[in-house]
Amino acid sequence: MVEFEVTMKDRTRQRVAGADAYQQEGPMTTFFRTPERRRTVDSWSIRVASFRTGEILIIRRIENDIERSGGDADPIDDRSVTRWARRSA
Repeated sequence: MVEFEVTMKDRTRQRVAGADAYQQEGPMTTFFRTPERRRTVDSWSIRVASFRTGEILIIRRIENDIERSGGDADPIDDRSVTRWARRSA
């Protein structure tokens, strides 16, 4: 099962389950569920969640149980996120 973890500017994290793609739509970043045979976002895609793009720091795709449990996945280095956030603010 695919999930996305969205880290916001205020350091809160949101999980978006059931989406397998995302794209920017104006000021929003929208997550979509696409039909099985179509791997592109189109008129048949279902909107799952939207976030204001300017509030997003990190979008991370999580594809399996190992990553979800923190097994072999690289940890997020908050120091680099902080430096990036200061430069972009």
